[in-house]
Amino acid sequence: MRKLAALLALTASPAFAAGIEIDVKGFAGEGTITIDLLEDVAPNHVAQITALAEQGFYDGVYFHRVIDGFMAQTGDGEHGKIGGNLGRAGTGGSDLDDIDAEFSDVPFERGVVGMARSQSPDSANSQFFIMFAEGAFLNGQYTVVGRVTDGLDVLDKIKRGDASTLQITGEPDHMVAVRVID
Repeated sequence: MRKLAALLALTASPAFAAGIEIDVKGFAGEGTITIDLLEDVAPNHVAQITALAEQGFYDGVYFHRVIDGFMAQTGDGEHGKIGGNLGRAGTGGSDLDDIDAEFSDVPFERGVVGMARSQSPDSANSQFFIMFAEGAFLNGQYTVVGRVTDGLDVLDKIKRGDASTLQITGEPDHMVAVRVID
């Protein structure tokens, strides 16, 4: 609980982020995705993402689950980093506490960023996904944390998984660096 209180203190700080920039590199090239973080919609989730980005937790992390026409998932800094065990990518998190759901009426549309979680709605930690297309079936089921304001063309180039197995052949694309921006 102390960790959560420290993260909440970030939201009151003048240095609290308005967004993040993700430098992506991979199969189809490289570029930057800019995300506006919605601290008024999901303050605890935004505080966690901001804290992890500032620590460099996301640097060198793969997009481990990429489903064409749906979304690209990343953020497993425990098992999904370059040089890690890709077979476990998507099963890890950070050393920060999991976050209780902050569901909203913001719909999952193209470019919306949501927090990944397990079966429990209160299990989000570090992983997030960016929507390639609308996914109304996620509305009210997952926490919305932001939306892409620039770089949808970069998102569209992220290497997809095989349509039948969802496994990515070869090396997945990755986040080179994630920066907090004002």
